Amino acid sequence: MVSSYNAEMIITLDGPAGSGKSTVARKLAARLQIAYLDTGAMYRAIALRCQRHGCDFNNPTQLIANATQAQIDLDCGPTHTRVLLDGDEVSEAIRSMEVNQATPYVSRIPAIRQILVEQQRRIGRDLGSLVSEGRDQGSVVFPDADAKFFLDADLPKRAERRYHEMLTDGVDTTYEAVLENLRTRDGNDQHQWAPLLIPGNAIQINTTHLNISEVVDMLLKEIERRRSILKPATQS
Repeated sequence: MVSSYNAEMIITLDGPAGSGKSTVARKLAARLQIAYLDTGAMYRAIALRCQRHGCDFNNPTQLIANATQAQIDLDCGPTHTRVLLDGDEVSEAIRSMEVNQATPYVSRIPAIRQILVEQQRRIGRDLGSLVSEGRDQGSVVFPDADAKFFLDADLPKRAERRYHEMLTDGVDTTYEAVLENLRTRDGNDQHQWAPLLIPGNAIQINTTHLNISEVVDMLLKEIERRRSILKPATQS
């Protein structure tokens, strides 16, 4: 049970794909009844737009131009992030394996990351309270977040989780393809403008042997502790 104290609060969840952060973030936001921001969906939307416009993914100029022109609108509910790209509903389209494979070409470009970081910060200002998950939320986008968490898991377990997620979404793929994609993404993190970092003061949780409920409960307990610290003395 969380307290009824309703001060604005920004909570960040960072970690590699398959660490459980997306599912945990949605369930955490639902329990707290605040918005859920899936920042990875924004990078996927740019990748999808570039695919639709026939971009050469080895040509940063083309990719940046598409990112600059893209109109991305997010409906951040407590359990979902609905994505509109140039007025088109793409919440499901951005989850394909093709988009998954193209997204690293987009996310490693500093100019594109800066465009989306500014958009994410604006969303944070507009919403006031949210659970934001991604790969640089506590380290880059919201460095002053009220609570920061970093989730990780062993690579085979991450690939297994991601594979089952994609099957549930109707994506035709194999465990081996997902494993190789995650291995490539992990390698790319070492060369990005904003590589995957463990944010300062973040609580690190290895989810390899934990279920979702256990992780959510751990996060809620820490958030409740921090809320009690933030709670004004006049509150009873």
